[in-house]
Amino acid sequence: MVHEFPVRVYYEDTDLAGIVYYANYLKFIERARSTMVREAGLDQMALKEGAGLVFAVRHVDATYLRPAKLDDALIIATKLQQLSGAKLLFEQDVMRGEEMLFSSKITVICMNAAGRVVRLPAEIRASLGL
Repeated sequence: MVHEFPVRVYYEDTDLAGIVYYANYLKFIERARSTMVREAGLDQMALKEGAGLVFAVRHVDATYLRPAKLDDALIIATKLQQLSGAKLLFEQDVMRGEEMLFSSKITVICMNAAGRVVRLPAEIRASLGL
């Protein structure tokens, strides 16, 4: 299943050259991932307060292909590729129409309140469709 999240490029997202500043792509994909998780029925604040569990990004593999520009309408396509123990692997692409601008693979881990990596509970796996 691919989750799609729309983003409009605003002036604040661009650099002096008028293109999206490279770090802002990470913000765009974070918003898309968080929305996907929320729409899957997972309340991350409740998970933190109730079970003491949080998600954290462990690794980002990002490829910048083409620049996005001011006022572009983008779609962030997010797909959960793999789940193994305490780890989620997401594939996220930033698209302008049919044109891919940015491609990434994001490794997210589940941690407890002490900052230790822990296995994902069964209810989280079920919420994410795994």
